[in-house]
Amino acid sequence: MRYFDRLHPIAAGFYFVTVLLIAMMTMDPVMITVCYLTGVCFCGILIGLRKLLSSLAYSIPLMLMVALTNPIFVHRGETILFFLNDNPVTVESIVYGVFAAMMIMSVFYWCRCYGEIMTSDKFVYLFGRVVPKLSLVFSMVLGFLPKMKRRFREIDEAQHALGIYSTRGYVDRIRSKMRVLSILLTGSLENSVDSADSMRARGYGLRGRSSYANYRIAHGDVLYLILTAVLGAAIIVLILLDVSSFSYYPVIDRGEASVLTYILYGALTLLTGASIVTEVKENILWRYLRSKI
Repeated sequence: MRYFDRLHPIAAGFYFVTVLLIAMMTMDPVMITVCYLTGVCFCGILIGLRKLLSSLAYSIPLMLMVALTNPIFVHRGETILFFLNDNPVTVESIVYGVFAAMMIMSVFYWCRCYGEIMTSDKFVYLFGRVVPKLSLVFSMVLGFLPKMKRRFREIDEAQHALGIYSTRGYVDRIRSKMRVLSILLTGSLENSVDSADSMRARGYGLRGRSSYANYRIAHGDVLYLILTAVLGAAIIVLILLDVSSFSYYPVIDRGEASVLTYILYGALTLLTGASIVTEVKENILWRYLRSKI
């Protein structure tokens, strides 16, 4: 049992939006590292160690590619390591590329956590009355992606079983995959038309139409909202006040750290680490209760 699954959609959605906003607002290396590590840990708790290692297998090479691409195109910085095609490769551009890649991956993992918790029904609950058509489309897209992935695998296995899947060469494999993709897209378009007709027949979007939602705000939800609002507002204000000033060009300069700087780091660690602490506590409690059965 996961704690965030029981959390009210308003509290959970506000938490993820706040963390994602903060992760995209700063290029401070300490804050980026905190967001990245907590995002990876929280994602591992939600999806499991095996899926986490599978995602790290392609996210880490992607990070390295982004980090190595930056010094090829950006030649700013005073500390020159060597020249590549008469263009300087500097330490500052490499360091900036590393933390830019970490920032992108931190946003990716927190979005992955968002996708695990904020299901389509929760999204419709939050925005169904405000923007019913947009919320429906977005929730259907979130639902279609895993369905299309599963359907693609089923069609691919069926093609193999029928003996019409050619693997004699690279071109033949591409043609076979394109045939599977064509079948998948054709079936998906037909299903989308059927879904649209079904929703229209059921009166979706009509004025006065009610919808069922089994969500009630509890004391824990209110506390999580207050914690997120207070810490998030404090972090954003401190970022806007340039408390975490850090420059990469022309030289790497940490700047003068003050008490507010450490308060900023502590608040960010508390905000992003709160999700990990609550989930670990929930897992321990759940296993303890199961052992008593």
